[in-house]
Amino acid sequence: MVRFMVIGLAGVLLAVAAAMGLNVFSAEHAADAATPQPAAMALTPAAPAPAPTLGYGEASIAKSPDGHFWADATVNGRPVHFLVDTGATAVALTAADARSLGIDTTTLTYNYTVQTANGTARAAPVKLSMISVGRAEVPDVQAFVIDGGLETSLLGMTYLGRLSKFEATQDALVLKS
Repeated sequence: MVRFMVIGLAGVLLAVAAAMGLNVFSAEHAADAATPQPAAMALTPAAPAPAPTLGYGEASIAKSPDGHFWADATVNGRPVHFLVDTGATAVALTAADARSLGIDTTTLTYNYTVQTANGTARAAPVKLSMISVGRAEVPDVQAFVIDGGLETSLLGMTYLGRLSKFEATQDALVLKS
């Protein structure tokens, strides 16, 4: 099962890389584009608004100007900034975010290989005791720590799939646990 999750994560990371390339290609080659946008714009959030809480177990994430949903989550009681990725099979943490959560990345077993936007990387499975976005909380979330090649942590389906509902509108992503 975990191997399927890693294979899915690798596919998602390839898709993100391809999307970044298409965004850059479109911006550079559009006839009416006055100024080409740099590749970094694809994954750079422009001051995302915090997820306003709705009712019990609910949160709403405003769409960023870059068209993505960026979530400021609490993981094991500490803040982590995620790109919400419904195509990612699992939650994927950068090594830096894992260290900020108190995970000793030097003792992890990197026994999986994944393809990221920056090439092949090693991945180690971890279990996160709690991920919360606003009031949408999910306990005991399976995740991977990616050893290089991942620019931002991804909030994937091992969190999203355990919500009772998530719904994207034109302006927001609504989460319900």
